[in-house]
Amino acid sequence: MDTEKKLTRIKSISVNPDVTIIEALKKMDEVHSKLLVVAESGNIKNIISIGDIQRALIKDANMKVKIDKVLRKKINACLINTDRQSIKNKMLEYRTEFMPLVNEHGEILDIIFWDEFFETNSYAKNKELDLPVVLMAGGQGTRLRPLTNTIPKPLVPLGDKAIIELIVDRFHEMGAKNFFVSINYKGEMIREHLDTISNNRFSVEYLMEEKPLGTIGSIFLLKDKISTTFFVSNCDILIDQDYYDIYQYHKESGNEITIVSAVKIFLIPYGTLNLNKSGLLESLDEKPELTFMVNTGMYILEPHLLNEIPEGEFYHITDLINKKISTNSKIGVFPVNEGAWMDIGDWNEYNKSQELYKIKYLSEHGRKAYR
Repeated sequence: MDTEKKLTRIKSISVNPDVTIIEALKKMDEVHSKLLVVAESGNIKNIISIGDIQRALIKDANMKVKIDKVLRKKINACLINTDRQSIKNKMLEYRTEFMPLVNEHGEILDIIFWDEFFETNSYAKNKELDLPVVLMAGGQGTRLRPLTNTIPKPLVPLGDKAIIELIVDRFHEMGAKNFFVSINYKGEMIREHLDTISNNRFSVEYLMEEKPLGTIGSIFLLKDKISTTFFVSNCDILIDQDYYDIYQYHKESGNEITIVSAVKIFLIPYGTLNLNKSGLLESLDEKPELTFMVNTGMYILEPHLLNEIPEGEFYHITDLINKKISTNSKIGVFPVNEGAWMDIGDWNEYNKSQELYKIKYLSEHGRKAYR
């Protein structure tokens, strides 16, 4: 990598300690990185990862909190005179995208990126996670017509593969070997595609809905087949996250259900008016940004919940969630940044996800960083 490109790359992943959590998340999405270096006047303050931000949000940190309030205590960096093999070993140990090199005064003199040492992104994998995966693939995909008049939504391509294939690949990379796929609309096409690509790498069992049963109505059939914690995912989303982190949070928190959420930012393209109790203008916000945690369509569930799915009835997972909320059950929320969530549910999101997929996986940099 030439010097100019290296400097540009270092600048792109650098932030000041006074930026907020939401600003850091936006920066990560902008540069397609899960790690940023936090520096001030050329001196390192620390690095901040998506994991640091996720832990802060899970502890109910405000999105407008400055990142210097949530930085880890130990600075993850190497002295400039550290030999290359030791740097490489440390990057492997911590699975870090890059390693800052500093002098004894903390001044950043260089940053070594993962792809300067390694060809593949093994930094993105934590531990093997061989849990059952339930894929909800029975919908008609009406918002993607006329494309879904010909093929079912799970076979709609994202990049160079059908999205259900990308979903299965992602879980399989994490260690999953047993998939249960609920099918209805053009279900035989889905069955044929998955049977073709499985190549004995994983098993697939199909749940054929004779009639639409909602997002999880069909999984009552699994109550005698799944006895462990399991994942449920819609077939129109792809999550770029180490799934072991989600599972670990789910277990450590003692949740019955964990919902994977995305931090979604909406820009209001108008000035908004805030009135006081007398109906007079109190303040004006020019084109404010609103931030929400939105449901991505991926969940972790405990197996006893299968007994709460009514047999043969139309039932959404939100029905189950609301039922458990009413009984004060533990339902957790695991946040990912907006850029880690690709959604093809409608044409607008599908087009955005296509562009994001090209950048992250199909570009030259993407092939190196996400291979």
